[in-house]
Amino acid sequence: MRVALFVTCLGDALFPEVGRATVALLRRLGHQVELPAGQVCCGQMHVNSGYQAEALPLIRRHVEAFDGYEVVVGPSGSCVASARHQQAMVARRAGDEALAERAEALGRRTWELSQFLTEVCGLEDVGAWWPHRVVYHPTCHSLRLLSVGDGPRRLLRAVRGIDLVELADAETCCGFGGTFAVKNAATSTAMLADKLAAVLRSGAEHCTAGDASCLMHIGGGLSRLRSGIRTVHLAEILAATEASR
Repeated sequence: MRVALFVTCLGDALFPEVGRATVALLRRLGHQVELPAGQVCCGQMHVNSGYQAEALPLIRRHVEAFDGYEVVVGPSGSCVASARHQQAMVARRAGDEALAERAEALGRRTWELSQFLTEVCGLEDVGAWWPHRVVYHPTCHSLRLLSVGDGPRRLLRAVRGIDLVELADAETCCGFGGTFAVKNAATSTAMLADKLAAVLRSGAEHCTAGDASCLMHIGGGLSRLRSGIRTVHLAEILAATEASR
């Protein structure tokens, strides 16, 4: 299958290893992966902060970059949720019905990585190997906007060598929420403290999730505590094989 990688601006700028892992995984599974050069920020940050007019050119650029691709896959629940649920709304509110219809069509072709693997490809075992104790944090957008369900956990359970442990109050937000963490720092920090306590109690070596943004927030907290627990994106675990280690 010909797949376009929606790498996301955060991934491109700060976590390029996540994009590389996604490409390696999809190619190992037999897909032809392409990276549209015209993609930039999808506009999620602007929309979430109330700057819909400023988001419109970014949405138009996003739609044009991925036009012509049958399937678009992104290793980010929040960015995929923006493509599916925000872009057409913003275009329609701006009076651009043509763009709204194109954005809606693109949203239907855009998949979060774990959903693409489980729902489109019908896979659970992707041939991964990760001999570590891991705890999984389900991110808010993946749960509440994309309804990924237990797909990521099913993928993780099939990983060879993994010791997947449960996270207490797993569905509680980590406190990041994009600009929420900046505008409401005290509340965000308190929410993060609860999440960190749960991760520490799990006894895990690694904390994983499907969003680099949440892992950045959690990872910063774990680092400041000098916990020794590493954060790793779901794509990195699924891309790892015994041969690659």
